[in-house]
Amino acid sequence: MTTTATQGSRGGPESQAPRGHASPGAALAVLPHVLRTALAWTDAHRGEFALPDDVLDPRTQVNATLKPLGELAQLCSTVRAATAPGTPEHEVAGDLVTYAWEQVAQGALLLELLRAEPFAAYPYEIYAAFAGYGLRHEGFEALARPLTATRAWAHTEQHANRQLGLINSERRVGVLTHTDAGAVLSRTWLGGLAEPWTFEGPSGYALTHTVFHLTDWGRMPDRVPEKTDAYLRTWLPAWADGCLESGQWDLTGELLAVGASLPGPPPLELLDAVWPVLADVQHATGCVPETGVPVQDPAPDPYPFIDCYHSTLVTAFAAALSLRSLTDGAGFGPGRERHTP
Repeated sequence: MTTTATQGSRGGPESQAPRGHASPGAALAVLPHVLRTALAWTDAHRGEFALPDDVLDPRTQVNATLKPLGELAQLCSTVRAATAPGTPEHEVAGDLVTYAWEQVAQGALLLELLRAEPFAAYPYEIYAAFAGYGLRHEGFEALARPLTATRAWAHTEQHANRQLGLINSERRVGVLTHTDAGAVLSRTWLGGLAEPWTFEGPSGYALTHTVFHLTDWGRMPDRVPEKTDAYLRTWLPAWADGCLESGQWDLTGELLAVGASLPGPPPLELLDAVWPVLADVQHATGCVPETGVPVQDPAPDPYPFIDCYHSTLVTAFAAALSLRSLTDGAGFGPGRERHTP
């Protein structure tokens, strides 16, 4: 069986031929270079993540400004946690989180956003990415504390996987979660163990983010229930194969991160079969396109920033988690949560 992430034109390197034929140790052979170069590209392009002067203007597009910066903070904080202190990757990831924190004025800009949109989730979720790293703003938390205790906050209508994101943000900030994560998980595509042949782009991203929110971005794999773990181990190879076949590199990276976020032994065959293909897709500068046929242009910027920043960050994030799972298998330890009655 072969599932595809999306319908449309297919494209990718000829090295896709060995899909499903994993060579033992193939992932470890490419991962250090993949991680190092993806972070190097991100560091070299940090200025592209800078917030515009009018970022607080209601007409400013959040998805083109605050969203990329929040992703930079979230994914690099996990890379930092997954890499050994003193290594270049550890230091670069930490520098990038610090840069993102400076862009939000050490949290003051997020406070202004919260004042303007007190029941919008995104200022809180961006703040939580920093809070989970240990960067705090007293004024933001003083305002957020009573807001997140309201019935309106607890009953904001949103998709289940997005609600899991809010629960994880509450965990990171250190407040009581507004509901039980297990109950919310059961309402997601993944938690319902949906028929695997219904996997496609939207459900694929929904399931990857369900795992990221559930495990605190790969840091707490023990939060994945046994039946969900078994389901993912069974079907991740087929889904990843479909993504490779249709040139969905960004989603491929997210699926690899999911595989590296599971409790217990890493899925060796999946990682060894897929990482060499994604390594071939990666440009010499370290960037990775979201979709389509990889270009052979030797130029330093072969893709527009908007078409590769997320997939490059995801590649670094997935590579760091995969290296951690393959080298020590220890993960980040079990997690506990509190929730309101």
